[in-house]
Amino acid sequence: MNELQELVLGIDIGGSHITAGLVDMNTQQVLKQTYFRTLVNSFGTAEEILDSWTVIINKVFNTVNVSEKKIGIAVPGPFDYEAGISYIGGNKKYDSLYGLNIKKLLAQKLNIPEENILFMNDAASFLQGEIFAGVAVNQRNVIGLTFGTGLGTATCQDGVVADAGLWNSPLFDGIAEDYISTRWFLKYYFEKTDINVIDVKALDGIAATSAVARAVFRKFGDNVSVFLKAFIERENPEMIVLGGNISKAYARFLPHLTNNLKKQGINIPIRVTKLGELAPLLGAASCWAKAVTA
Repeated sequence: MNELQELVLGIDIGGSHITAGLVDMNTQQVLKQTYFRTLVNSFGTAEEILDSWTVIINKVFNTVNVSEKKIGIAVPGPFDYEAGISYIGGNKKYDSLYGLNIKKLLAQKLNIPEENILFMNDAASFLQGEIFAGVAVNQRNVIGLTFGTGLGTATCQDGVVADAGLWNSPLFDGIAEDYISTRWFLKYYFEKTDINVIDVKALDGIAATSAVARAVFRKFGDNVSVFLKAFIERENPEMIVLGGNISKAYARFLPHLTNNLKKQGINIPIRVTKLGELAPLLGAASCWAKAVTA
């Protein structure tokens, strides 16, 4: 581990934000004074987006002296993670980056070598972070799910983490993300009440006094259990790890989800992230652990 006695910048690119922090590769922790999160106009031009990323990256590096600037970035797909080229398109967010070599452009703005920037899928980074320093430490075969604006899926087989890319797999009358995402919550609750809620956090807030809201969370547990059954049969994991903003309301749906699986003879432990938004930072930074030991 001597080669890893250094700091690596972990970055998570979200739909409307960037989160960044320096990771101590020995203690496997994000240095608190280097942790920053800021909004990004993902509908902006490529120049505007990359400039906003550059600002926060420089802000982090200005907090602590590092001998060499090494960066790991968790970013959603479609994306050529090896070459650093974005193929995100069709949903307006980050459309301006389509076809651009982000690694090259960002390296130029930061005045660092291109090889000092590594990319990883965001769902895989989440699971990698949990295995690196979270609830799945020392686990070799794990499934990771992130519930939020969309559905993220990742696998770890024999210690190798990969994006599973199951967000668009068939489920009921559509795809998995239609039923396992924030938009499903808002749509389903509106269908039951004719009331719009702003997000899942708001729905969680009224669930203590709203039987309908509680029923919506149970229905979500039903949706996830159907999706998970097929995923589990395919991967045969030893553990399942949940993350994403919706997982913060796990008390509303996890007991029902677990009970559904038990009825089908599935008793695999399900753990909820304790690292939260730090998980993808740690996962992205740990790309460098793999790079050094490879």
